[in-house]
Amino acid sequence: MIMRCGEQIWNGKPLKLKKDWVPFEEISPNLKRAVIASEDQRFMDHHGFDFDAIKKAMKYNKKGKKKVIGASTISQQVAKNVFLWPSRSWVRKGFEVYFTVLIEIFWSKERILEVYLNIVELGNGVYGAEAASIYYYNINAKKLSKDQAALLAAILPNPLKWSPTKPSMYILKRRNWIRQNMARMGKVEF
Repeated sequence: MIMRCGEQIWNGKPLKLKKDWVPFEEISPNLKRAVIASEDQRFMDHHGFDFDAIKKAMKYNKKGKKKVIGASTISQQVAKNVFLWPSRSWVRKGFEVYFTVLIEIFWSKERILEVYLNIVELGNGVYGAEAASIYYYNINAKKLSKDQAALLAAILPNPLKWSPTKPSMYILKRRNWIRQNMARMGKVEF
């Protein structure tokens, strides 16, 4: 958040920071499911690391294609976003592993998801489910529909480029894929 504010100032843009922390109970179950369906389908089963996804990413990335894919879990993203800095260095990755282990030991899955949904960047200067819900839909996070939640989850790979209220065909396809995964997952129990 500090870095984004710095970027805004550096680029001569007005400072924009929207962030409202809300308790887990005040976030729509639709958004919780959509984010898990989109970002980390094994979230409830792993202990911070999805080794199958890591193996697939390593195999894909060895092919030397232009697009590099990652395998970060929600827990790893929380570790990076709360405690670290955004970069692709081995040093940062090492710290991320350390903090992910600590998070998984000391926090429940509910707490990990609560923190994630309150700090995730969902637009330029827009952080967390509540701020994004109000900014894009003029409703509280608790009232997000399945479609709205899936669209918010669909922009997560690049929230500075994509918008849930002006979705491209790619974002609409991601939304549909997320909705299918949400239906397959059923209700998420914490």
